[in-house]
Order: sequence, then C-alpha cells, then structure tokens
Amino acid sequence: MAKRFTEEEFASGKKLFSNECSFVLGVANLSQLPVDDREEIAFAGRSNVGKSSLINALTGRRTLAKTSNTPGRTQQLNYFMLTDGLYLVDMPGYGFAQAPEALVKKWQKMLFSYLQGRANLKRVFLLIDSRHGIKKVDAEIMEMLDKAAVNYQIVLTKSDKISAKELEKVVSEISKHIKEHPAAHIDLLVTSSEKKQGIDEVRAEIAKLINYV
Repeated sequence: MAKRFTEEEFASGKKLFSNECSFVLGVANLSQLPVDDREEIAFAGRSNVGKSSLINALTGRRTLAKTSNTPGRTQQLNYFMLTDGLYLVDMPGYGFAQAPEALVKKWQKMLFSYLQGRANLKRVFLLIDSRHGIKKVDAEIMEMLDKAAVNYQIVLTKSDKISAKELEKVVSEISKHIKEHPAAHIDLLVTSSEKKQGIDEVRAEIAKLINYV
C-alpha cells in the first residue's frame, strides 16, 4: 500500500502545492522544450487513466489540466510550473486503438528521446488504473523507462472504483511485478482524485524528491 510519511513531509508537500501553478507551454517536438533550469516531475499513463485529474487534485485546481472522456486528447508534453521552480509535465496518453499507427510511433520516439535526454527529470509517475492493473502497453512503457534509465514510480488511480479486497490484490500483484524492473521505485502510491485519497502522499513524495522544505 502507499508508503508512510512523517508529519514534516506531509507539511512540506502541502506547502509546495500551495504555491501558484500555471500552464507554461505545450511541446509537440523536442526543439520546443524549455530550458532545463529547474527540476521536472512527469506524469505518464494510458489514455483516460486520470493524469489530468491527478494534476488538478495535486494543485487544488479544477481546470488547470484539461480533462476529457475522449482518449488521446493530450497529444503533447504539457508543461505546468509551480512558483518554487518545479515543472509538472503531463505526458501524452498511450494505448488507445483510435490513434493512427504512424502517430503512435511518432509519440513513442519523442517520448523516449525526452526521457533519455532530460537531465533535470527527477521522476516519472506512471499511472495505472486500479480497476485494470498493468496491461501489455503499460509493461512496454515500463521497459522503455528501464531502457532509458529513468527513475519511475507507479501511482494507482481510481482506487475508489473497486473494493478494498480487489485493491489489495492489485497492489500485491503490482508490487511483485515492479521488482523485475530496475528503474522502478519499490513503493506504490494509491490515489483517487475524485475522493482526494492519496493526494497528500503524492505531494509529500514530490516534495521529498526535490528536497523541498
């Protein structure tokens, strides 16, 4: 289950995300990337897994990151900046059948190049829908992250949509699975953006990552 944090770490996370957060730019190709003069945290996951909803919940905004029921709406790297010098990066969703194969390959190439070459990228939070667990396309992304030697951590979303027993089973299965991936962080984070569950834990984790006090 989600790792435990000290009261100080929770306070640091709350303080960090009490800062103003604003959309900076959308990056359609790597030449548009902003200068890497501040740390970055990226959010990846299947289309409709809840990346935008999680970013909104973390920042306390309803519409900072635009959500949609249409798979594949996010087709670029969307950059958001916290005033204390941290970028939050909403990565393109993956794994929906409607996208043309050529477009999918273009995204994959761009994402791999971004992951490999972004020295200021502290961690990728890989979102997995609690109801479905790790799918084949998720496993492929995990292998890509391992290959790029990018530190990543799994965040389970929509945990309120399944029973506690089912959630416990999913957590157990994924915990075993990530031991096979060298770049994966061993601790899972379990969230529900709708119910605001696990949000404080994600905030605390990010604050720890950037040594925010």
